[in-house]
Amino acid sequence: MTLADHPPATASPTATYGAVLGSRHVVRLLAGTLTGRLPNSMVPVGLVLWITGGGGSLAFAGMLAALYGLASGLSQPVKGRLMDRHGQARVSAPAVLLNAGCLASLPLIGAGGPPTVVTAVVGFAGLFTPPLEAGLRALWPSVLPDLGRRRVVQALDTGSQGLLYIVGSLLASWLATAHGPDTALTTTAALGLVGTAVVLTSAPSQTWRPPAAGGAAGSGRLMSTGLIQLFTALAGTGFAFGAMNVWAAGMAGTHGLAMFSGVLPAAFSTGSLLGSLIYARRARPGTPATQLITTSALFLLGWMPLLTQPDPRTAIVFTAIPGLFFTLIITNGFHTVDVLAPPSRTTEAYAWLILSVGTGQAAGTALAAALATRLYVLAALPAAGAATALTILALARRNLGTTSPRGRHRRPRQHRKHHVSLPPHERDTFAPVVGGTGRQAVRNASPAGAPAAVKEEWLAAARGQEQRAARARAEWFGMSPLEGTRAQAAPPWGPPSRMGQRTAAQDASGLSSPGTSGQQLRTP
Repeated sequence: MTLADHPPATASPTATYGAVLGSRHVVRLLAGTLTGRLPNSMVPVGLVLWITGGGGSLAFAGMLAALYGLASGLSQPVKGRLMDRHGQARVSAPAVLLNAGCLASLPLIGAGGPPTVVTAVVGFAGLFTPPLEAGLRALWPSVLPDLGRRRVVQALDTGSQGLLYIVGSLLASWLATAHGPDTALTTTAALGLVGTAVVLTSAPSQTWRPPAAGGAAGSGRLMSTGLIQLFTALAGTGFAFGAMNVWAAGMAGTHGLAMFSGVLPAAFSTGSLLGSLIYARRARPGTPATQLITTSALFLLGWMPLLTQPDPRTAIVFTAIPGLFFTLIITNGFHTVDVLAPPSRTTEAYAWLILSVGTGQAAGTALAAALATRLYVLAALPAAGAATALTILALARRNLGTTSPRGRHRRPRQHRKHHVSLPPHERDTFAPVVGGTGRQAVRNASPAGAPAAVKEEWLAAARGQEQRAARARAEWFGMSPLEGTRAQAAPPWGPPSRMGQRTAAQDASGLSSPGTSGQQLRTP
């Protein structure tokens, strides 16, 4: 099944946590992805304990940990595009085998082995981390066609990511202490294999294919001005998170409380999870980009109390406040990608988002580490990153799809009689046919003078595009499935005919469509 084959969304059922987690495949995909991504937080801790336990320097251990994260982040877009072209199993399966093989070989090489060899193996392990997060995001539309339930599961997915770095770090530390660093690395490799296998053997992952938009799957232009601005802004959000970790270490040193370096990030992650739980239960007004700007503003305000240099107990509460909005920013960032990216390259677009946040986090950590002796500056760096993100988003507001050119909804009626307004994520995949409706309109637009076989192939592609557009609009307006005979309700012309009738009714009443007047009727 491809994304284009999804059935129209029915009337939205109750989007409770029980209903979402009780939906088929949801628990398996969430559990498998979280397990498979535990190595992302376990490897850096395991490498540091492995190198230092073998007599190596902390500087070399830190360099290996940074190399693993950098290689993993930089390779995400490439793996995402390969998944869009070839499916998930053909990319993630060999990737996780190579990743686990490299990690499992480190104990055989030994912490005292040749530094060049150790560095190369760690770098290759990072390059071949399976792109589970981007892949899971691409699966949700096929697993949960209902927008309400999808909002809940995406918020839960994002909110739980902060806990990975708490659980993974504690697990790696316990394994290294109780059973040795070699065991910690071997267990990390095994967890990555098990989690990835759980996801890849599920039916949604095995049958998923991206829709072909104007060519082969994975083709088409990805980057637009809006996406570039979005990714740049989210790098500022990641910068705030990375600087916060160093500020926490500075607070620990200032107050003589070593545990603070872990307690403050844990408070931030706890706030992130709470924010996702609250957000998922309530539908928010406005487009994803509007919500993104709003939550970014609240994220900036949440960092302001840190400038007062609070005492340790108050700092724990203050750190949780911006955490409440971190998940909301990332979730709405993914929703905005859904609006701006072509459907045939969504996995790659998700990977770019993940890379932008990770790159910003690394930059924030590096700059904060260079200014570690200036505690007042450290407290201001997270707010500076959040302010940068908000400024970019505010300037990019029009390019993110929150506004429409003035006057478009006032075009003369004769020019919009047969206009088909689509949800933003379908505009690149369906060119509306003007001058008629249904089968005759498609035939009128077919390539003139082409051979019969070419014309029929073109007609089949055009019908598929119209069908996808009709389904997208049905989901956009929350319309229930069609009823009637198979010829009336089934593809190829049932849903498009209903869309034509709705468009005609809008024209007769003077109402505008969501794609032409700021999405005034109904947005998901």
